[in-house]
Amino acid sequence: MTHADEHEGQGARQPRLRRRAQGELESQVLAALHAARGPVSAAWVQERIGGDLAYTTVMTILTRLLAKDVVTRERAGRSFAWLPASDEAGLAAFRMRKVLDGESDREAVLASFVTTLTPDDEELLRGLLGQAGAEADD
Repeated sequence: MTHADEHEGQGARQPRLRRRAQGELESQVLAALHAARGPVSAAWVQERIGGDLAYTTVMTILTRLLAKDVVTRERAGRSFAWLPASDEAGLAAFRMRKVLDGESDREAVLASFVTTLTPDDEELLRGLLGQAGAEADD
């Protein structure tokens, strides 16, 4: 075998898979859990997300989400069954928080967000902030 023969197949490289954005996998896992009708296995989540995602990657994401109190788990034989800790509104709030956490100028992001609210949404937000402030004072 010649040196040229050894390297012959290297010209046809496999296309690289697109790297997912930070938090994208967490969002996909949460969306899969919300689509489930009850607690599901990590293998079920892996199958729903599809692609070439390794089982160990799904387990890592689920474990990180558990540490953030975004998912819960319960014993199911020798493994665990997973479910979201909140409803769709909680999932949307989690996604909003992930976006905010990824920005360096939080004040600018929040100011831009507030200026895009409808008057009704602004009033709702003011009321919710007032409630949160009153509860914090108690």
